[in-house]
Amino acid sequence: MNVNRMCSRVFYTACTALLAGAMASAQSPQSNPGSPSSQSPSTSPSSPGMGTSATPGMTTDPGNGMMDKAFVKKAMQGGMAEVDLGKLAAEKGSSEDVKQFGQQMVDDHSKLNEQMKPVAAQLGVSEPKEPSKKDQELKTKLQALSGQQFDEAYIKAMLKDHKKDHDEFSNEAQNAQDPNVKQVAQQGDQLIQQHLQHIEQIAQAHNIPASGKSKGGA
Repeated sequence: MNVNRMCSRVFYTACTALLAGAMASAQSPQSNPGSPSSQSPSTSPSSPGMGTSATPGMTTDPGNGMMDKAFVKKAMQGGMAEVDLGKLAAEKGSSEDVKQFGQQMVDDHSKLNEQMKPVAAQLGVSEPKEPSKKDQELKTKLQALSGQQFDEAYIKAMLKDHKKDHDEFSNEAQNAQDPNVKQVAQQGDQLIQQHLQHIEQIAQAHNIPASGKSKGGA
């Protein structure tokens, strides 16, 4: 009798344990491969152009330094042209004022170029070996003229050149980054303004408008 009661108790306990396990299994959520909760969070690689953007670095803009170098080189090249054309005017000019102005160009622009040479060396700018192609073409054109035609053509060329030079030197005198370039630009601009006033007076004496165009519009 005791044995039967003991077996019944053991059987009941085992059944109870099995039933509890089955109920617990039924209540626990099954992992669904397709559900978001079953997927481990993944770190997606950043796409090209996304994430940390390539912000330009705060480096010094070399533009200003390059502008100073370009100005010095162009000014020296233009000075060479003024000297060459001045020599031509001193030789071929038919009027005394044109001859004198030509010689003034030789003297003044030779000195100005000498002042620019150490500045160019400091900036690493090579001295130009010859005037620009445009100025060489102008020289060739003037060489083919003589008398009053030469005088008028030279005066017009000097009016045009010195107005442009004044604009460029004045701009560089205000905006140059290198103090030596700024100084030589200021000195050069003062000289060019004197030349411009002088050639305007000569143009008036030869009945040539200050615009550099003759009455016929040439």
